[in-house]
Amino acid sequence: MAVNSQTLIYFMLVSVAGCGISAWAISLPPELSDKLHSDADAIKAASTDYGHIISVNPAAVLFPSSVDDIKTLISFSFRSNYTPYTVAAKGNAHSVWGQAMAASGVVVDMLSLNKNANGSRIVICGDEGSGFYADVGGEQLWIDLLNATLKHGLSPVSWTDYLYTTVGGTLSNAGISGQTHRRGPEISNVEELDVVTGKGELLTCSPQQNPDLFYGVLGGLGQFGVIARARIVLEPAQKRVRWLRILYNDFAAFTKEQENLIALTGKNAPNYLEGQLLMDPNTNLDFFPPADRPKIISLIKQYGIIYLIEVAKYYDGSNNTVDEELKVVLKNAVSFIPGCIFMADVTYLDFLNRVYPDELALRKQGLWDVPHPWLNLFVPKSRIIDFNNGVFKDILLKNNFTTSLVLFNPMFRDKWDLRMSAVIPDEDVFYAAGFLDSSRFDNWEVYDKKNREILQFCASNGIKVKQYLGHHGSKQEWIDHFGSKWNTFQQRKFQFDPKLLLSPGQKIFN
Repeated sequence: MAVNSQTLIYFMLVSVAGCGISAWAISLPPELSDKLHSDADAIKAASTDYGHIISVNPAAVLFPSSVDDIKTLISFSFRSNYTPYTVAAKGNAHSVWGQAMAASGVVVDMLSLNKNANGSRIVICGDEGSGFYADVGGEQLWIDLLNATLKHGLSPVSWTDYLYTTVGGTLSNAGISGQTHRRGPEISNVEELDVVTGKGELLTCSPQQNPDLFYGVLGGLGQFGVIARARIVLEPAQKRVRWLRILYNDFAAFTKEQENLIALTGKNAPNYLEGQLLMDPNTNLDFFPPADRPKIISLIKQYGIIYLIEVAKYYDGSNNTVDEELKVVLKNAVSFIPGCIFMADVTYLDFLNRVYPDELALRKQGLWDVPHPWLNLFVPKSRIIDFNNGVFKDILLKNNFTTSLVLFNPMFRDKWDLRMSAVIPDEDVFYAAGFLDSSRFDNWEVYDKKNREILQFCASNGIKVKQYLGHHGSKQEWIDHFGSKWNTFQQRKFQFDPKLLLSPGQKIFN
């Protein structure tokens, strides 16, 4: 039900404080009374996320019909004479550790912005001379942006693997995938933002206008403002994709050839490259020809780990030069298991949206809304051999974590803008390692313990990893995470959110 009041709206909340219990009230702007909900369904939906590990109840949920509603909500808290309430922006809630939650605060359901927009929250602009771009509401899903741009023969240049997250959500982190080695993360392909700060001000920012806010927000974990609009770089879209998977039984060859492939430039460079580990003989092998699946299963049983390079070339559909370009690619991939190169040819849309059919299958089996104790790391190139031996072999394989979906692929540091808040290792090449586990509700702690063992191994052996999409248990851990960026990060927080209202679920300042 909506919250109704002719004056201030009070939510009487009970919190445990030390050994005692204290009651306190927060006030909410009455002009938003028909858009603020505290009914059980709204609270339940805002109290969980894709991780299904953390559950935190807000006091209320805002369903905004305009960006002005978000301004009003935050400004009211900032200027309130009462105890200010915290605010968390929630898109599709693809966080894992409660990052989009606000305990006893207000969660903003960003998807509500799209319901009254009539398609006006995605606007395609530009020309061939100056370049194309899309002005996109922060609540928009990447799949909707892709579909909108394809109608104009255009496409964003950098993606995540999963397109059903919001633009604002991924830009608050970084947005990485197999295109990152070539085009940088999604945050490297943004020209301008509209942001509602922790003071309730709507500011336009770019490298030229309010640059501290611009660089702070990109990769800033929602600490400085709510992204209301982003200007995303576009390029002409291709029509089809040649999609290869190449199998290795040797880690050194696997990583060397990944690095050789991402070093290619010009028309011969792969548009997409990711690495993956195959450890479970029962893994999904639908990509591979049925006649070859028994061989792959046998290889997994023989070697324990099969390393897979996934590489793709985009082309216009006429097949003019893609075959020649693939020959160049394959000249840089020579140490694979003989006979273990497999290829598919799909549409550009189907390739970019390749994860969605898996989601539908998991939903049908009731295996989507389950705990996801994920761990994502950036690993410096200089220590990947140690990482393979200590993590992939000694932790995963020996302890039978073979059903884990593990991604492992290299990126270039110079594709990231170091003025932004996102943190990466201090080496020219580093690897993204994703441990994307699903569990039952009664055993997610087993996977979390495994993740903590991985982190402890890295710490004990001096492997200076950085968590991506991570969480930390103390402020000191966050200071260590940001390293040399911490002082700037903290200064920006006090500049744009001095009352520490925004994104409390990250647990950085509160």
